Amino acid sequence: MTRLPATARVTRTARRTGGTAVAARAVPEEMPIALSYGGTTHAVMMATPADLEDFALGFSITEGIVATAEEIESIEVQELGAGIDLQIRLRDKANKRFEARRRRLAGPVGCGLCGIESIDEAMRAVPAVGDDGFILSSGDITRAVTQLSTHQKLHNETGAVHAAGFYVAGKGIVAAREDVGRHNALDKLAGALARAGVDGASGAVVVTSRVSVEMVQKAASMGAPLIAAVSAPTALAIRTAEAAGMTLVALVRGEEFDIFTHPERVTIGAARHVA
Repeated sequence: MTRLPATARVTRTARRTGGTAVAARAVPEEMPIALSYGGTTHAVMMATPADLEDFALGFSITEGIVATAEEIESIEVQELGAGIDLQIRLRDKANKRFEARRRRLAGPVGCGLCGIESIDEAMRAVPAVGDDGFILSSGDITRAVTQLSTHQKLHNETGAVHAAGFYVAGKGIVAAREDVGRHNALDKLAGALARAGVDGASGAVVVTSRVSVEMVQKAASMGAPLIAAVSAPTALAIRTAEAAGMTLVALVRGEEFDIFTHPERVTIGAARHVA
């Protein structure tokens, strides 16, 4: 797997109660990373240059370009002057689907309605997650967030990145990835799980960020029945999770948290009303 520096050492002047001092500090790297299919750039993301093969695979899965890792023939990391190009080669059937999708999304210039297709794409329906009796206890929710913090090496060093982890009851966090972008961290996690052959329906996605609709869309594409976050969700994220049959847990603070959708998957004590 390609290894590129994920951090840089910079000099800064630190103001503290005892005065000021010049010292070094670690900060995360951030650069444009292109995701290209068949030699044509599909998207460019500002991301941390780490776990790039996971990023390419996970992005391909969560954006619906491929259904499984087997539909990707190869991933090549090309370092450019100012960024990185992830050259992804799809197998024949997946490539034909992707080419048809790309033609469908290409509207005529100057038509005045060219954005309609991209808006539809942004608001795409998410797949319904499985309803196979998946349940977590309130203790699992607390442990998931607590354990994720122990997998945040880059954040502990820089204090400036998000993390996404996958929690399985009885096993804990089985995989975690970090990035300056919360969506990128989740894509990298999806890729890591696919590489390891971990079924997304077997556990919960745990994130250190707020829950936007894209986070729900990506988690649903992984098959995850539950997403838990330390911050709040958006209204659209809640509606999307409800429609997908996904349990959305947010604002996890120690043993306290809020369940916004499908609470039947979380076993908790007697319910009471709070302000």
